[in-house]
Amino acid sequence: MIRAYLEAHWVAAALAMGVLLLVLLPLGVPGGDHALMLIYLASPIYMLHQVEEHLGDRFRTYVNSVVFGGVEALTPGDVLLINLPGVWGINLAALYAAYFIAPGWGLAAVYLILVNGITHVAMAAHLRAYNPGLASAALVFIPFGLYAVLHIPGTGLQHAVALVIALGLHAAIALHAKQRAKAGRVVVSAVG
Repeated sequence: MIRAYLEAHWVAAALAMGVLLLVLLPLGVPGGDHALMLIYLASPIYMLHQVEEHLGDRFRTYVNSVVFGGVEALTPGDVLLINLPGVWGINLAALYAAYFIAPGWGLAAVYLILVNGITHVAMAAHLRAYNPGLASAALVFIPFGLYAVLHIPGTGLQHAVALVIALGLHAAIALHAKQRAKAGRVVVSAVG
């Protein structure tokens, strides 16, 4: 029951939380730390992107119909798990790591934004069409992600770990969707 409720309403929560987190920004980031502020901003920026991307179940519907030819590669539950514990969880962990350890350990949040932005643009170029989330990915994610990667101090190891986390999440999503689509095609061909 709770899962069904979250699946139906998480995008509205993303809108409310994204706006509220931006409204709280003027209260300041501890110590006025620019790097910490960039990592903090990753969450509301991502949440507002999620509204463009997922409002009305647009992205899941698009991926299932256009990318996978009508096979259910992503379920509402998949989308919920990707975005709440996946994106929101990584961003929260990154913020805590940046605050309590060092800013470079928060780079996963901005690499997640950058990789996602590039993925949206690459998908649009490959399919020669708009995909839900493309506007905010191209206009906000890529510029913000590049700026943040260049302005958050981090070691080579911190950048590598952050990039691996971002690429790993995106690769896991793609692999999961491909496996579900393949299984769906097998079921359809067996029934047909």
